[in-house]
Amino acid sequence: MDTLKQSILELITETSTNLPPDVRRAINDAKAKEDMGTRAALSLSTIAKNIKMAEDNVSPICQDTGMPTFEIKTPVGVNQLVIKKAIYEAVVEATKTGKLRPNSVDSLTGANSGDNLGPGTPVIHFEQWEEDEIEIKLILKGGGCENKNIQYSLPCELEGLGKAGRDLDGIRKCILHSVYQAQGQGCSAGFIGVGIGGDRTSGYALAKHQLFRRVDDVNEIPELAELEKYIMEKANELGIGTMGFGGVSTLLGCKIGVENRLPASFFVSVAYNCWAFRRQGVRLNAETGEIIRYLYKDEPVAMNLDAETDQPKAERREVVLQAPITEEQIRSLKVGDVVIINGIMHTGRDALHKYLMDHDCPVDLNGGVIYHCGPVMLKDEQGEWHVKAAGPTTSIREEPYQGDILKKFGIRAVIGKGGMGAKTLKALGEHGAVYLNAIGGAAQYYADCIEKVEGVDFMEFGIPEAMWHLRVKGFAAIVTMDSHGNSLHADVEKSSMEKLAQFAEPVFK
Repeated sequence: MDTLKQSILELITETSTNLPPDVRRAINDAKAKEDMGTRAALSLSTIAKNIKMAEDNVSPICQDTGMPTFEIKTPVGVNQLVIKKAIYEAVVEATKTGKLRPNSVDSLTGANSGDNLGPGTPVIHFEQWEEDEIEIKLILKGGGCENKNIQYSLPCELEGLGKAGRDLDGIRKCILHSVYQAQGQGCSAGFIGVGIGGDRTSGYALAKHQLFRRVDDVNEIPELAELEKYIMEKANELGIGTMGFGGVSTLLGCKIGVENRLPASFFVSVAYNCWAFRRQGVRLNAETGEIIRYLYKDEPVAMNLDAETDQPKAERREVVLQAPITEEQIRSLKVGDVVIINGIMHTGRDALHKYLMDHDCPVDLNGGVIYHCGPVMLKDEQGEWHVKAAGPTTSIREEPYQGDILKKFGIRAVIGKGGMGAKTLKALGEHGAVYLNAIGGAAQYYADCIEKVEGVDFMEFGIPEAMWHLRVKGFAAIVTMDSHGNSLHADVEKSSMEKLAQFAEPVFK
C-alpha cells in the first residue's frame, strides 16, 4: 500500500510540475512561428520560462491544478478499492506539499474541504483489461479551460457559420466554433478533444478521453484524420492567438473520437485544454505497486528560451507603476502598454467580489490593484505564508461585479486573464482604471515576482478565494482594456468572427 501510494504521489507531482515532451514540442513550434517582438511572442516566451521554472522548482506549472481525473485499467482480480484508497491518500499528501491546490468546494455551502477530497473529487474511472500491469493516467485540467468546454446538438445554427447539419461538415463547423468561442479565456494556445455521438454525458467523457492521445499521433479513422488536419490549419487562421492577443498560434492540438448515438440525438462535445496541458500516465507492477515506466516520456525536450526582439518603442511602451496608483497615471496608459507593478496588490476572486458588493473591505483599496488570482500557498514552521504558484484566473466571471467595485473602492488596476466585458470597459472609463492581462498559467513566473505575503483576510473562503495581500516587484502585464474605451479583446473577437465566417461554405460532403 505504501509503495502504491508513493507511486501515485510521484505521478501527481510529475503531472503538476513537468509538461510531457509532446506538449513541449508543440509550444516550442508555436513560439517559432510567431513574429518576434509581438504580444503573442512575448507571451510564449513567458510560458517557456514558466515551464522551465516549474520543472526546476518542482512546483505547479499553473496554480489551478484542476480537478484530478484518473483513468485506470487493472488486471482481473486486482482490488480497485485498495487503489482508490491509495489515490485519496496521495491526493491529500500532494495538497499538503503544494503540488495540488485545494480545489474541492462544497457546491451548496461554498466551503473548501482543504484536502481535495469530497463527494465526486477526485474523479476516478476504472476499467478492467487482460494485461498483467496496472495503468494509471492522470489529467489536471483547470477551471478556466474547463469553463470553455462546449456541447452542440445537431442540427443547429452557429453565429458566423450558419446551419450545422447532422453530417461531417456540421461537425466541422461545431469544432471551429468551439475554438472561436474560447477566445483567450481558456489560456490559448490550447488543445481540444472532441467527442462525436454518445449521449450528453458519454459525449463529454469521450471528448476528455481524446486529450490522453499524443499530440503528434494520427487518427486511425481516415475521415477523422483529415478533419483533425483541417481543424489545425483553419483554427490557426482565426487570428485569436496566444492569450487572445492575436497571432498565428491559436490551437496546438486537435483529437477527435466517435461513438454511436441515439437516432434522435446528435451531440458534438468539445473539451478545451489550456497550453498548460498537464497529463501523464504510468504502468505499475500489479503486485508491488512500483512504477515500471511512464507513458508520456520519450526523449527530453528543452524549452526554447531564446529572448524576443523588442518591438520599436513607438509600438510598445513599458511603464513602471508603484501602488497606490494615481488616476493621472492610469489615464496616460493605452492598450498595448506593458505595465510593471511594484508595491502592494490584493488577490480577489468570485467569493470576494460577491462579498464586497454589500460589505466594506478590511483594507484600503483606493488607488490599489486587484489581482484575479487563487494562489497555491504553504505556511512554514514560523507561521509565515509563502507563495508556491500565482498565475491569473479567468476574469470574465467577475463581470457582474467589477464595475460596481471599481466605483465603490477607487481601484485603479485589475489584473487577470482573458479580458472582461462591456460593463467593465465602461466603468474603466468612468472611474479611471485599466485592465491588465497577465499570462495565464504562468504561475511560477509570477510567484517569483512576489517578495512577501503581507497578510490575508477571509480565510473562511478557502485558500484560493481568500484575499491575499502581496508585496510585488517587477510584476509585468499588458494593458488590454484602457480608460479610453479601447479593448484588445473586443477587437480580436470581432476580427476572428469575420475570419470564422469565411469557413461557412461546405468542405466535407
